[in-house]
Amino acid sequence: MIIIKPSASFRQHYNEIAELCKSSGDPLYLTKIGKGDLVDMDIEVFSRREKMLKLREELLAIQKDRLAGRAGVTPDELDLELDFIINEAQHGKNATL
Repeated sequence: MIIIKPSASFRQHYNEIAELCKSSGDPLYLTKIGKGDLVDMDIEVFSRREKMLKLREELLAIQKDRLAGRAGVTPDELDLELDFIINEAQHGKNATL
């Protein structure tokens, strides 16, 4: 769900907007003079999103290497690494398998 608020609302109602971001898990789009200006989101949601983006980048690099014929990891090794990364993204950095 997309939430859009004017930037003046952000300044005037910070606590309510922060709670909305935390409870919904959705980013909040702030506008200035009717145009998109900033995006605000819960720090935990942002951290998970960043970890998933990093995972995608790593997977793309692995795929490029594979297509170029470079040696890599075995499918079992990759499965274990992906399970660890996904678990870490979902449950925090100190999670174990």
